[in-house]
Amino acid sequence: MSRLVMKFGGTSVANIERIRNVARHVKREVDAGHEVAVVVSAMSGKTNELVAWCTEASPMHDAREYDAVVASGEQVTSGLLAIVLQGMGIQARSWQGWQIPIKTSDAHASARIEDIDGSEIIKRFRERKEVAVIAGFQGIEPKTNRITTLGRGGSDTSAVAIAAAVKADRCDIYTDVDGVYTTDPRIVPKAKRLDKIAFEDMLELASQGAKVLQVRSVELGMVHNMPIFVRSSFDKPEDIDPHANQPPGTLICSEEEIMESHVVTGIAFSKDEAQISVRQIEDKPGVAASIFGPLADANINVDMIVQNVSEDGKTTDLTFTVPAADYTRAKDTITAAKGKIGYARLDTATDVAKISVIGSGMRSHAGVAAQAFSALAGRNINIRAITTSEIKFSVLIDTAYTELAVRTLHTLYGLDQA
Repeated sequence: MSRLVMKFGGTSVANIERIRNVARHVKREVDAGHEVAVVVSAMSGKTNELVAWCTEASPMHDAREYDAVVASGEQVTSGLLAIVLQGMGIQARSWQGWQIPIKTSDAHASARIEDIDGSEIIKRFRERKEVAVIAGFQGIEPKTNRITTLGRGGSDTSAVAIAAAVKADRCDIYTDVDGVYTTDPRIVPKAKRLDKIAFEDMLELASQGAKVLQVRSVELGMVHNMPIFVRSSFDKPEDIDPHANQPPGTLICSEEEIMESHVVTGIAFSKDEAQISVRQIEDKPGVAASIFGPLADANINVDMIVQNVSEDGKTTDLTFTVPAADYTRAKDTITAAKGKIGYARLDTATDVAKISVIGSGMRSHAGVAAQAFSALAGRNINIRAITTSEIKFSVLIDTAYTELAVRTLHTLYGLDQA
């Protein structure tokens, strides 16, 4: 007998019929003798509707009341799923974040989980064989007892954290795709589903643009060594063998559990990028701090950073990227600090995309990035900026060449045949 946490996203619980389908997935695991906790998102589109209502009520709304409103979407779903499971003869009870409790920081709308007490859920597993149906995306700030939310995609984080708290054997993330692919199949039809992927590789894929999992959920999985299994909720529940070693999907696990890492695991891309170049700034100690300090104070995340070598030892150029959503704020922040920075000109671009090549196998293979640069040059794709790490490198290019670049690199590293 295993202990499982099953998480279902918004499209999987979009209406009552789909909630019934989710219930059949849960029943399959219960009938197989597993102890089950289920984490659910709000119905598809519901969170967007609730957010829009908050904005319509007041564009400058209180973040604490925002959380009170948007957390209600998951409350509805958890109650409905518990009702359907009870109708199937399964012992089930819904739980809100504050009832467990899931204790979080006080950063409303983007809180971080600090502690979860899973003892009552474990007790009910043993004494009542009860399925816990838990509202994802939410918790409670213990000092004020106010409801908090974890940011968009936070139900994934809830699920992995709860899996760790109840000492589950695995956390299954059910979504509208059947696993993690080498890249987006809509861009590259030859993209292959990965049977297994290491936490580190998945963390890079998620942070560089892959939308399958929220970054923090992968971080939690890695910290607690909690296997995460990404699978489709649209597979027929009755067609899946709950005792199979690995049903269709992708297992995210420690690198030790993967026999041999590919040199390149996958290609991620993001079009939600903006480039800012600060021209002719004085080349002296502290100038970078004068640029990135104000951006940090404004909670603007900076990604790629490139500083040109100063030819005359007097002035230099510094280029960096920010999320497209933060472009206007970043530009205004740098403009406001012009007197302190002392630059001559500010050049910006929003028609840029970041392409990232990821793979743990890069650690032991030389020349992986050089191959990419040569292949992109052969396609007349100009590279605006480059960043590298031990298992990843990223290039910034014009948005118009995104799909061509992804296809070129996917073929270059043999992922078409992965």
